[in-house]
Amino acid sequence: MWDEYLFPQSVDEALEMLEAHVGEARIIAGGTDLTLQSQRRQVPAKVVVDITRIPGLDHVEERDGLIYVGAQVTHAQVAASPLIGSLAGVLAEACGSVGGPQIRNVGTLVGNVVNALPAADGAMALFAMDAEAEVAEGTGRRWAPIASLYAGVGRCTVDSCEAMITQLRFPALRDGEAGAFERLAKRRTLILPILNTAVVLGIDGGKIEKARIAIGPVATTPFVATEAAAALVGRAPDGAAVAEAAKLASEAAEPRYSLLRGSTEYRKSMVEVLVRRALTRAVARACGEEGENGNS
Repeated sequence: MWDEYLFPQSVDEALEMLEAHVGEARIIAGGTDLTLQSQRRQVPAKVVVDITRIPGLDHVEERDGLIYVGAQVTHAQVAASPLIGSLAGVLAEACGSVGGPQIRNVGTLVGNVVNALPAADGAMALFAMDAEAEVAEGTGRRWAPIASLYAGVGRCTVDSCEAMITQLRFPALRDGEAGAFERLAKRRTLILPILNTAVVLGIDGGKIEKARIAIGPVATTPFVATEAAAALVGRAPDGAAVAEAAKLASEAAEPRYSLLRGSTEYRKSMVEVLVRRALTRAVARACGEEGENGNS
């Protein structure tokens, strides 16, 4: 399947390996998707650069109000992290919904981003958290908004033949802020979602001061329902505000007909249901009625 399998000991060495095998090498961490893509000859990689032995990419930490997650961190590690559970519970929920235990134990959150699929559970939460990614390339390192990495279905603007994402960062949720994740699928595990949504909101003085709603797969990239979120700001966190935002999100979503996921009409109607559920749970958490990890 591959001619060479390389283990760099640093990010710089990984980039040098990519440059030495121009267009023929690919970065791998968990490999849950790249392995299948290579077997199906969807990815013409002859050389694989495995970053799992590079020191310093396995961190989950909080610094100055931001949470950092390294490129080696798996979905299972995110879901089980006390730090993520308390300061970004929506991400823990999302990563805990990915695939099954075997996939979560191997697949990485950064890999979820690099694959650039509009239904990715972990990425949906990152959109709701307004995350950024650190991109390492030949010219140096830079931080990029998560949305800028998505160019279409399965098309990431970070080419893993030339560059790599080393870590992610996003604001830790403060007092009065909370999130929630909802997923619709034919069964609970080992299946792609029909729909998923992640929301984050903040409440201060009895009013919603900020909100962010991400939905998938209703477009070629994870969809941020800006109009629906804006309709919440300045409102009391009650059922009427939640219902209006959920309706606006449904109206803005444009899911295509899919044999696997259902009709456009069905999925649009279910967007409203999922967003309403997620917002209702996020409001309860922000008001202290439900713990960020889902416990009352």
